[in-house]
Amino acid sequence: MGCAETELNEVTRTNKALGDGASAMVHVPAGAFWRGASEDSLALAREYPRHRVQVDSFLMDVHEVTNAAFGEFVATTGYRTVAERPLNWDEFKQQLPPGTPRPSEEFLLPGSMVFTANPEIFNYIDYSQWWSWVLGADWRHPFGSDSDLEGLKDHPVVHVTYEDAAAYAKWAGKRLPTEAEWEWAARGGLPNSPMPWGSEGVEEGEPHCNTWNGIFPTSNKGWDGFVGTAPVGSYEPNGYGIYDVAGNVWEICSDWYDESHYASYSVDSVARNPSGPETWNYPPEPYDPKRVMRGGSFLCNASYCASYRVSARMPFSASTSMSHIGFRCVSDFEE
Repeated sequence: MGCAETELNEVTRTNKALGDGASAMVHVPAGAFWRGASEDSLALAREYPRHRVQVDSFLMDVHEVTNAAFGEFVATTGYRTVAERPLNWDEFKQQLPPGTPRPSEEFLLPGSMVFTANPEIFNYIDYSQWWSWVLGADWRHPFGSDSDLEGLKDHPVVHVTYEDAAAYAKWAGKRLPTEAEWEWAARGGLPNSPMPWGSEGVEEGEPHCNTWNGIFPTSNKGWDGFVGTAPVGSYEPNGYGIYDVAGNVWEICSDWYDESHYASYSVDSVARNPSGPETWNYPPEPYDPKRVMRGGSFLCNASYCASYRVSARMPFSASTSMSHIGFRCVSDFEE
């Protein structure tokens, strides 16, 4: 271990949360690191090439934003999430190939994407085998109109879009993290480890995080204690004192998504506080704006998606809400 890493680990051991409850944040020190994957057999092309990144210090939420915290925001402002509003066809059709016919009015009613385990699937390409558009599903009704938040107040809020997360962050006097900030914070002082806790596998030793234990999406053994979302802080934090940066729910970042964006950085220089590409680039769905999400979720498993790793990155539709996507906030640190 080098001197710089030793000094950094001394910082992480003494880091304390600022504030309490839903507003609790920790100070993440400034630093430079190699962003991206390093000879990881589970890594995808979008995680390469590694490149040097420098970030200034900042504050990050200790926990993912919970249903209770989001509820306070809604009660104070009267905000309605995207999933609670009818779809505007004139806006929605811009995300679809030209000439796509208008769907039935029922399809345009408020709703969201809900995961349902399936005991038998035919391939990993057709995700409709485990994802369904459910009318009436939203952050208050995570499984559909007949569900509620009983017993879920301390679970991360889900069924939120980029717009919803940004609105909450603005109300709280914070912002969404950049991809670079998120990865640096998730590493928790271990700049060369694939996991927030080190190199131990996700299902080795004691449970480290909330993921899918078994074969996705047909069987979940629940070895880590949960088969859906978990209360925030159910597992040990990383070296900076930040909880749930692996698994539980995907976390929305501010960057646009471009799978080849990492290739735009020079290996001979250090990018300071990068904020991502100017716009999205996702050829499989060229009309649907994509942002970046990080950290994986309770659905991640090596048989399908090993995105609980700190370098893993994923595109998501900025206007689509799902039952495994949430967020946490950051704010600038003022000396």
